[in-house]
Amino acid sequence: MPGPARPASPSTVVAIGAATAVAALSLPLGQVGLGWLVTAVAGAIALLVARPSASTVPALVPPRAEPARWDRPIWAVATIALLGVGTFRAAGWLFALCVVTATVTFALAIGAGRSMRAVATTYLIAPVAILRSAPWLVRGMARMRRPGRGPAPIRIAGTLAVSVLLLAVFGLLFASADPKFASLVANLLPDISPDSVLRWAFICCFVAPVLGGAAFLRAAPPNLTDLDQTEGRKVSRLEWAVPLGLLTLLFATFVAVRLTVLFGGDPHVRRTAGLTYAEYARAGFWQLCIVTGLTLVVLAGAARWAPRASARDRLVLRVVLGALTVLTLVIVASALAQMQVYIDTYGLTRLRLLVASCEVWFGVILVLVLLAGVRIRAPWLPRAAIGAGVLALLGLAAANPDLLIARNQVDRPADRVDVGYLSDLSLDAVPAIEKLADPHDRTCVLYQLSLNRGEDGWQTWNLGRATALTVIGDQPRPIDPERCARARYGY
Repeated sequence: MPGPARPASPSTVVAIGAATAVAALSLPLGQVGLGWLVTAVAGAIALLVARPSASTVPALVPPRAEPARWDRPIWAVATIALLGVGTFRAAGWLFALCVVTATVTFALAIGAGRSMRAVATTYLIAPVAILRSAPWLVRGMARMRRPGRGPAPIRIAGTLAVSVLLLAVFGLLFASADPKFASLVANLLPDISPDSVLRWAFICCFVAPVLGGAAFLRAAPPNLTDLDQTEGRKVSRLEWAVPLGLLTLLFATFVAVRLTVLFGGDPHVRRTAGLTYAEYARAGFWQLCIVTGLTLVVLAGAARWAPRASARDRLVLRVVLGALTVLTLVIVASALAQMQVYIDTYGLTRLRLLVASCEVWFGVILVLVLLAGVRIRAPWLPRAAIGAGVLALLGLAAANPDLLIARNQVDRPADRVDVGYLSDLSLDAVPAIEKLADPHDRTCVLYQLSLNRGEDGWQTWNLGRATALTVIGDQPRPIDPERCARARYGY
C-alpha cells in the first residue's frame, strides 16, 4: 500500500476536521436518531473532497489512471441510507444490523477491488491506512502554514473565535427577548458537562482516525485488481465432475425422500407423533443454511478450478451446478413454507421474521447463481449478493418490523397475545399496541415502553419515536403495577 505521493490538501484537512466536529455534536451514542444520518452525510462530504495537495512540478512518471468505478457512488449512498434508518425507526436491533452492513458497503465504496477477497483485504488494511493517515494529514497541515498558501492556522483560529463570540453575544440577546427563540437555542446548543466532554473526546478519537484512513485510501487506493481474478489452476473434468455429480445425486435423493415432509405443512405435523411446530421449522432453517452455504462454496470452487475451454466442459458445468442450485431452491421454498406454519401457530417474533428474511435472501442468491451459470464466469455475483442483502435490509426497515410483529400479536385471540413480548418491542410498535382489546394490558405495555423513551434532543429524534410519544404521553400509569409485572414476566 504505497499511499499518496503528496501530503493531504488543505481542503481535506479542513473537511475531516469539520466532519469530526459535526460527529461529536451530532452522534447519539447508545441511541438511534437523526444524528447518525447527519454524521454520515458530513463524513461523505469530507471524503468527497479528500485528495492529495496539488503540485506545480510535473511528475517524471505519470501515475496509473484508476479505472472508473460506476458502483462506488451507489455503495456510498447505500451506506448513508443504512445509517439513516435510525431517523425513521426506533428499533435498536434493526439499526445494529444496518450499522454492521454499512461497514461492508463502506468498504466497497472506498476500496479498489470488487471481489469478496478485495473487500476482506480492505478490512485488513484499514488499521494500516489509519496509522499512515496521521502523518499524511500532519504534513498537509504543515503546508497550510507556509507563506502564500492561504491564512495561517492561528488566523483561522482567530476567525473562528470572533465568529463564536459574535454568535454568543447576539444569540443571548435574542434569547432573552423571545421565549420561543430561547427554547430553540436551548435545544440546539449542546449540554456542556463532564460526561458530554468525555463523550465528545471519545467520538473525536474514533471518527477522526476512521475518516483519515478512508481519505488516505480514497486519495491513493491500493491496487487490488489481482484479487478480483476468479481464474485458478484448472483441474480435469473427471476430478471435479465426479464429486459434484455424486453430491447432486445426494441432494436429489434427499429431496425425493423428504418431499412430503418438506411441503407437508400443518397436516404433516398433526400426523407425526411427537413432532412439534418448533422442531418442524428449525429443521428446515438449518437445512437451508447448510445447503445454501455448500452451494455457494461449490460454485466459487467450480468457477475457479473447473475447466471451461471446450463446449463440453461448459455444458457439464452448467448441468451439474444448475441441478445442484435448483435442488437447493426446492429446500429454500420448503423452509419458507415450514416457517410460515410456525408463524401461523405461535405468532410473529423478531427471530422468526429475521429467519424468513434470510431465507428469502438465500433464495435470491441462488437465483443469481442460476443466472451466473449462463456465462459461467460471473465476477459481479458477490457484489450482487451483497446488494440484494442491503435491499432486503432496507426493505425490512421500510416495512417497520416491530410494528408488523405487534400487529400480528394484536390480531391473535386474546388468550394467545404475548403481552410480555410486546413489552420488549421498541416504540415503533406503539400504533399497533394502542389497539389492544384489553385496556389494562394496553396501559401496562404502553407504560413499559414509555420507560425506554431515551433522551430528548434533535440528535435522537426519529419518526417512530415521535409518533409513539404522541400516544404514550396521554397514557396514565397502571393502576395495578403488580398485575403488570405478572403480565410482563409471566411468559
